[in-house]
Amino acid sequence: MGNSSASTNLENLVLHQLQPIADAADLTIPDAVRKRIGVVGAGAITRVAHLPAYRKAGLEILGVCDLDPDRAESVRAEFALPRTYTLDELLDDPAVEVVDVAVVPEAQPAIIRRALAAGKHVLAQKPLAVDSKIGAELVAEARAAGLSLVVNHQMRYGEGMAAARAMAAAGWIGEITAVTVDVDIETDFTAWDWLVTSPRLDLMYHSIHYLDTVRALLGDPSSVYCVGGRLPGQAVAGETRTLTTLTFDGDRRALIKVNHENHTGDQSATFRIDGSHGAIRGTIGLLYDYPHGRPDTVEVHSAVLPTDGWMPYPVTGRWIPDAFAGPMRALLLEIAGQGAAPTTAADGLRTLQLVETCYASIESGQVQRF
Repeated sequence: MGNSSASTNLENLVLHQLQPIADAADLTIPDAVRKRIGVVGAGAITRVAHLPAYRKAGLEILGVCDLDPDRAESVRAEFALPRTYTLDELLDDPAVEVVDVAVVPEAQPAIIRRALAAGKHVLAQKPLAVDSKIGAELVAEARAAGLSLVVNHQMRYGEGMAAARAMAAAGWIGEITAVTVDVDIETDFTAWDWLVTSPRLDLMYHSIHYLDTVRALLGDPSSVYCVGGRLPGQAVAGETRTLTTLTFDGDRRALIKVNHENHTGDQSATFRIDGSHGAIRGTIGLLYDYPHGRPDTVEVHSAVLPTDGWMPYPVTGRWIPDAFAGPMRALLLEIAGQGAAPTTAADGLRTLQLVETCYASIESGQVQRF
């Protein structure tokens, strides 16, 4: 009986400790903040991520538009949406309150501008724009219009990463001293036609997730050093491996190592957050079987709680589709006056500027101030 009672008390203590972490990773969207949404773009990411996440969250999607009407109709039928639109029709529909833009990066700014001009709040894909000058203009235009513009940096909202960040914010590992992301995978970028000829690849369209995640944990760095490379004879034009080091005040550091050229089958995608009184470690589940993936794993080793060795956190959600509800939730809460979204356009602009600083370091071969 004594052992049973002690075990129950320990379980209750663990549940008590983990509940605030689960709350921080919650993606539930309150009924009071919901608004009607129109989707621009009917490509693969809309099918596998945006619309499944919104359906699971119970959001009302009024319709979808695409340059290819047949593709739009296919998506409409698959998700039983009320209708398809042309872009003009979608922006002219007073029932559409929020526009979710899911198009190629070069096409996004013009659509954002038109949506803002039509009085719509906007969720934009990452990156916000292909260069920070355009991004800054979009931030200013949204602010002048009094409308919310949020960037879909959905890795921040994935359950694993949100839980890890909440543990760090709660002081479980003391002061954060270092963040490491180590990704060693095989990626077939030819699955995205528009990426094949892009001179910028990993940093702009993949590692931007990790740079944004590091910023969420440590803020803006003081300096950046980055190198990039390509596999001889590769089909795509841009860099497929990068190594980025970032320095922050107070002796804090981050390292992001990404390799898309792992052809040996031993895929790996891990992260670690070290602190003065412990550490958090885990895996990025999506990258083990993209796009289906698997839940992240997260473990914490804390002298503050304390834990008895590594204590696992029970992650059940997936980056795709579940995390895609996060940016939309944040946008809707912002519109309702419940605080700025973590990934506002202004914040997304800083991540884009950090990406550009990484490219400047690659091109110059030198450390860059940020």
